[in-house]
Formats: sequence, C-alpha cells, structure tokens
Amino acid sequence: MACHLRVDILRQDRTEEIDRISQAEADRARKRAALRKRRKRRVYLMRFLVFMIAIVMLAGGFVGIRHMVRVRTGNRSALKTPVEDALEEILIPRKKVYECPAITPALLTPNEYSRPGEPLTEVKNIFIHYTANPGTGARQNRDYFDSLAQTQITSASAHFVIGIEGEILQCLPMDEIGYAVKGRNYDSVSIECCYENENGQFSEATYRSLVELCAYLLGRYDLTEFDLMRHYDEGGKICPKYYVEHPEEWERLIYDVGYYISAHGQTQQPGDIPTAGIVESDKGNQPGEDTAGTGEE
Repeated sequence: MACHLRVDILRQDRTEEIDRISQAEADRARKRAALRKRRKRRVYLMRFLVFMIAIVMLAGGFVGIRHMVRVRTGNRSALKTPVEDALEEILIPRKKVYECPAITPALLTPNEYSRPGEPLTEVKNIFIHYTANPGTGARQNRDYFDSLAQTQITSASAHFVIGIEGEILQCLPMDEIGYAVKGRNYDSVSIECCYENENGQFSEATYRSLVELCAYLLGRYDLTEFDLMRHYDEGGKICPKYYVEHPEEWERLIYDVGYYISAHGQTQQPGDIPTAGIVESDKGNQPGEDTAGTGEE
C-alpha cells in the first residue's frame, strides 16, 4: 500500500516537473518568437533607412550635378524636370518683353557666303558676338557681310549688328539662318556688337541696346536669360573678347537682361503693342536652291 502511494507521489511529481518544463519551453519559444519578430522589424527598418538614405543621396547627387552644370553653362534650365517646369508655370508665370526696340532693316543681298536663305525653324539660344574690328560701326560691319558675296574670303553673318551709338541693324530675316556659330546656325539667333577699344568692352549705348534686344528675343522664342550664350561657349572661340576675359561681366549681363525682363515684361501679351520694325520674312528675295556656304565664321 505504502509502495503504491510512493509510486503515485513520484508519478505526480514527475508530471508536475514535465508540466513546468513544458511551460518553460513554451515561454522560451514565445520569447524566441518575439525576439525574431523584433529582429525582423529592425531588419525591415534598417532596409527602409538604407533605401531612404540612397534616395536622398541620389537626389543630392542630381541637385549637385545640376548646380554644377548650371554654373558652368550659365543655363538655369539645364536638367530641369517636367514637374519643375509645370510648377514654375503655375506658381511663377513667366514674364516676356513684347515691345521690340528700335530696329533698322538693312537686309543682306541673298548670296551663298552671308545670306544663303536657308530656313531657321527653331531657336534654342541667342548668341552674343563682338565684331573683332575695333572702332567700326554697325553699317560698316553689315556692309562687310554683304561684300562677302564678291570677296568670297569666308562665310559670315549675323541677324543683328549693334553699333557704338546703340543703333540696331537687322541683316537677316527672322526665318533665315546666319553664318555665325559653326554647328549651331540652324537653331540660334546671333547678335554682333561693335566696340571702340582693343579690350572689346561695349559702350553704354551698345550695352543698353543689347539688353533690350536680348530681352525681346528671349520672350519671342520662349527662352530665359540663361539661354543667352557667348560664341565662346560653343567651340571656344574668344568671342566676345571682353566677356570671355571677364566672366563676371558676362554674369552681370545675364542678370541685367533678367532684371529688364522682370521690370518691363508682362505675363500676357497686351493688345496695344506697336508694330515692330523687325523683318520676319523676305520670301521675295530668296536665293536659288544651289546656294550653300560653309556655315563658319
């Protein structure tokens, strides 16, 4: 009897011990599961943080590259995204100068060396040049372009020439190319500027007319002041000399054109703009189909 009782007690103790072990194992299993869950959450969190850091680094790299490109090229629209364009149009309506400055038409005679008559179908940039001929006036440089039909020493021309007194002569219609910037004649407009001294600095009158003409042309072609370029920026030619040797003055010109647009531009075309003296087209004086020049200046 006593033996059976002792066996029952031992069996009960064994059962209780097994229950305690099972409960401990269950507790440890729950702790392991909770630990695995926490570890998994930490892994997911770390992956998310790494992903966000990568996104921020990529965005920072893009912004840095874009800033570098804009500084080097002077083009604020470089690498701009469509979203930025849309936001700018909505939040900051672009102003345009609709009134053209005083321009005297002085179109070149159609010829294969300075006015080939080929169509200009798009304009991406406005190029600024200097005549490389100190002390000469707008009419003299216009006549030089015209004389190339006879001398045939080179191919050269520009849409406009600005004189020392600020007078603006138009040498080519706006729907024709000029021979001013090799490789860019079919998508740009060029402005030649006269000057007095060897350093190539423009007179105040020339500078003022240049700012006004650039502001008008930029609005006409839906461009900004950062789409202005020196001839130097396309091919490395030292032209215009003063702005190649004094890049800070080039930055000032860009700023002055932008300021002029802000001060004199409008977000919508008014209905009382006077008729401009600019020649859009001169189809009656087109050269024959066989005219073709080198396209170099």
